[in-house]
Amino acid sequence: MIDEFVDESKKILQDNLIGIYLHGSASMGCFNAKKSDLDLIIVVDRPLPDSVKKAYMDMVVRYNAIGPAKGIEMSIVLRNVCKPFVYPTPFQLHFSIGHLERYRKDPDEYIRKMHGTDKDLAAHFTILNKRGKCLYGAPVKEVFAEVPSSDYMDSIWYDIEGAEEEITENTMYLTLNLARVLAYREEGLVLSKKEGGEWAIEHLPSIFHRLIQDAMREYCENAEIFYDEILAKQYAKYMIKRIKQ
Repeated sequence: MIDEFVDESKKILQDNLIGIYLHGSASMGCFNAKKSDLDLIIVVDRPLPDSVKKAYMDMVVRYNAIGPAKGIEMSIVLRNVCKPFVYPTPFQLHFSIGHLERYRKDPDEYIRKMHGTDKDLAAHFTILNKRGKCLYGAPVKEVFAEVPSSDYMDSIWYDIEGAEEEITENTMYLTLNLARVLAYREEGLVLSKKEGGEWAIEHLPSIFHRLIQDAMREYCENAEIFYDEILAKQYAKYMIKRIKQ
């Protein structure tokens, strides 16, 4: 599927395409087809007209239907926001499975409105620089500047700042992401969710080990877990406090 996606991208974007880059779990050795999405950054040289965006989105939606359970998450960005790095980072087009029905309902409106800036791109670019893979085009280091630590920290903090209120709704994701953020905050490590859980077992109080192990079992083994909500809230409170220190 990946090879076909790259070939279709080349046909649609033609000489405007700088490169296609893989990040996230698929580039960090912990991809799970039932729990992970396929994370891609597409870099172009010039802004895309709406007709090209429409052709590209139609292609993405086709491959999303045969991809992993959580689908494809992709952003198209201009090369001139990658190096030197711009934050918050502008994007030309974005798609994830949560936007699928919105696109199907009114593709033209989606294309008109789906642009702007995205703080998450600082995290994506950091993983690309540390652990990513070029699927086609110019090498990663040629296209992407190093993301300043302050921008990366702001980006990953934005993803977990509501954890104390939200952890019982998305326990696995937030348990492991809080661990990743703390690992970066304290040791400068850029980790996958799985690696974040492993780091947390080594560095956090034993009272939280069962919660972390359960989250890793759900993430890695697709186990059905019934979480201790009181413990999860205690964990989120503890982690947020430690991250802020």
